[in-house]
Amino acid sequence: MRIDPSDLATFLAIARHRSFRAAATELGVSASALSHALRNIETRLDLRLVNRTTRSVALTEAGQRLFARISPAFQDIDDALEDLNNFRGKPAGTLRFNAARQSAQLVLLPIVTRFLKSFPDINAEISINDALIDMVSAGFDAGVRFGETIAADMIAVPIGPRHRFAVVGSPAYFRQHQPPVTPHDLRGMPCIRFRFSSGAFYRWEFERGGIEVDIDVEGPLTLNDQDLMVDAALDGTGLAFVFEAQVEKLIARRKLVRVLADWCPAYPGFFLYYPSRRQLPAALRAFVDFAKTMAN
Repeated sequence: MRIDPSDLATFLAIARHRSFRAAATELGVSASALSHALRNIETRLDLRLVNRTTRSVALTEAGQRLFARISPAFQDIDDALEDLNNFRGKPAGTLRFNAARQSAQLVLLPIVTRFLKSFPDINAEISINDALIDMVSAGFDAGVRFGETIAADMIAVPIGPRHRFAVVGSPAYFRQHQPPVTPHDLRGMPCIRFRFSSGAFYRWEFERGGIEVDIDVEGPLTLNDQDLMVDAALDGTGLAFVFEAQVEKLIARRKLVRVLADWCPAYPGFFLYYPSRRQLPAALRAFVDFAKTMAN
């Protein structure tokens, strides 16, 4: 039984994205062409590989097994083609990054924009996703996260400066509430809570003089986006715990008031991470080297 390799590549794209539209965008073809190619594979194999509804795409057990078996082979092909970059005068190709919104805003995007000016033959795509995903199966080259959230089998490189968090509220808020002196004073105060994509609430973390404190705050509003938390704090809804860099200008303009600054130490910055591979793509290698120079 012979299957066209291009049809298998189509199946891999569908399997990675779990979406015909996203796979079609990656391959530069129409969704109907992808559907036709998938039907050809399923007809030849006499097996259903994908269960499709109007809202979702999921692999069948056979589809999962095929995806697991052929993914490494196609990766080997990509590595072999990547070896040819050594014969080019300069790196070329497309880099796909996955990052949480704040890490993309504060660190990744500024580096990428400068990098692209130095390497005009390289294109970049940044996908915002606050959830932790299997980067390899999703087809990403690298990602940016805090160090503690990175899987142990990844190579992690520190990029960007150290970061601090800030507890902020509006002047109107503090006309109604006494400013907290210690993190424990936050208990019972209206705060804006942050919920991770996993469903868990973030416990506000503080440290001073070797004493570590984390507080499960309460409040009338829960969000999963720090930019919205800043907006809500400006409206006087509650205290927000956000990256210092997000609110520095607002504090300077007295739109927001900062409290508990002495309980908010600097943390190690973000990390660029990528899979450990025998052959690092030339474009990614160039980006890693470029990011390291900006971190120094």
